[in-house]
Amino acid sequence: MLWACIVFPQLALDSILRERDDPDTPLVLLGGPAQRRVLQAVNPAAAALGLRAGQTLTAARALAEAFTCLEVDAKRIDALQHLLAAWAYRFSAQVSLHYPRALLLEVGSSLKLFGPWPAFQARLREELAELGLRQRIVLASNPVAARILANAHDGLAVSDADATRMALLSMPVQRLGLPADAAEAFARMGLKQLGQVLALPRSTLARRFPAQVQLHLDQLLGLRSLGLDFYQPPDRFETRLELNFDVASHQALLFPLRRMLNDLAAFLAGRDCGVQRFRVYLEHAQGADTQLDVGLLAAERDAGMLLELARGRLEPLRLPAPVRNLRLVADDLPPFVPQHQALFDPRAQQLQPWEQLRERLRARLGDEAVKGLLAAADHRPEHAWQAVEQGALGNMPVAPGSRPGWLLATPTLLDGLAYQVQGQAERIESGWWDGGDVRRDYYRIETREGLRGWAYRDLSQGGPLWLQGWFA
Repeated sequence: MLWACIVFPQLALDSILRERDDPDTPLVLLGGPAQRRVLQAVNPAAAALGLRAGQTLTAARALAEAFTCLEVDAKRIDALQHLLAAWAYRFSAQVSLHYPRALLLEVGSSLKLFGPWPAFQARLREELAELGLRQRIVLASNPVAARILANAHDGLAVSDADATRMALLSMPVQRLGLPADAAEAFARMGLKQLGQVLALPRSTLARRFPAQVQLHLDQLLGLRSLGLDFYQPPDRFETRLELNFDVASHQALLFPLRRMLNDLAAFLAGRDCGVQRFRVYLEHAQGADTQLDVGLLAAERDAGMLLELARGRLEPLRLPAPVRNLRLVADDLPPFVPQHQALFDPRAQQLQPWEQLRERLRARLGDEAVKGLLAAADHRPEHAWQAVEQGALGNMPVAPGSRPGWLLATPTLLDGLAYQVQGQAERIESGWWDGGDVRRDYYRIETREGLRGWAYRDLSQGGPLWLQGWFA
């Protein structure tokens, strides 16, 4: 087995920066008791002012004034870690959150699917960068070694037990994940690296240190296994984003909404499903939430598509009050079936799948503005079709090309139009039972420009032809 460990060294800070559209504003995260506030993390703009993690807030104020202070939010970090586990589930069925601010993935069984490790690792880094997260990634032969090696390395890959052991021997004692008192005792003994600790007789270690130390060293070398709880993705997605200020503009809501939908897309990809219906709640400082329902006719999981649909529903919405927070809930998560495409498509960049076009039209024009057509058992063309909801299925087959794809709302007299009649007439006599009796001879015609139409002559009145529709 091969284990990858992904460490997120700035997870608390990244969890906030990824939700803000002002990355150049100096920002610090605060922690500690009220009597002594300490900077836990700073973004690059704050570091440029001379601020650094570990400073007291008082010292930071003495250096600079123009920076934003936010509290470390444990709930936000925990929610982000579970989202990352859902994302990683796409690449491995064995994903663990055993260590804080880190993911463990068994990737040995995934290399045949996602390619050799360098390409696999590059894909992980690319997708994590799109999620707005910094990372360190290490590959090792057991999960404990992968996590410990990530304390000092980034990009290291040791694929067997011997190579893993050799990489561990030079690790500093303080970075081995040992209890603090044990690491300090080793340092006082002059033991600075793991190789020096392992050179001691095992009986000496057992006599001078608790069993927990020897157990950790054995797990580090792969001599004993670490019991891991593996992540199972939930059947429902929910996320909430605090805007920290009131927003009254639809345009200003698009950036946080895009981040939430990117997270939803990552969750759906990891769970190998799509979303057919989700709700966005616009929370106001006072009054009831404004609910935005987005429904699709087929499962989808492309973040750009979901954002465009949500935007189409959001823009015509009248906000009763400024928005303070956003919440997104998706619990209709059916299986996702990718659209089949031709292997060689000469116009792949110009074509748009009908399903995506249909959803865009529904979002822009409204659900009632886009309908499907269903064949009805009636020979009269104006009664042979009926508007139905998209996706409704009928049991009446229609031969392709037997009827025009576009029927005019009102037949038009063919007067002054140069055309030629094609083939024999098709007679339709019907409708006597409902008062709409028709007696017509229908002809296929072709204009000088090459357009093909469908025209009829009313047998009860005679006279010229009337154009009723066009063929594609």
